[in-house]
Amino acid sequence: MPAYVISMMSVHDPETYRKYTDRTPPIVKKHGGRFLTRGEEIACVEGRDYDGRMVILEFPSRAHAEAWYNDPAYQEAMKFRQAASTMNYLFIQAGGENTRDPDPKL
Repeated sequence: MPAYVISMMSVHDPETYRKYTDRTPPIVKKHGGRFLTRGEEIACVEGRDYDGRMVILEFPSRAHAEAWYNDPAYQEAMKFRQAASTMNYLFIQAGGENTRDPDPKL
């Protein structure tokens, strides 16, 4: 079952942040992941407006997503993200099995 990583952050140092974004694609790929969105424009249709950066990744499973996050190469790259941005949320969410006809009680 696929798993998704959703991150929402505010970047305050784009030059340093680029050192992070330059390193992450091969690490994501190494763990079977792919970018579904990577900083594209966000349209808030309900709730609080959000003007930060959102990234959504898809991995084959939660184990793959956790392996990506814990990869030493990612941990090293993450230092640039932490220096250049403020993380608002970073989630790992497993996908559901029944996406075509979900149980209305859940």
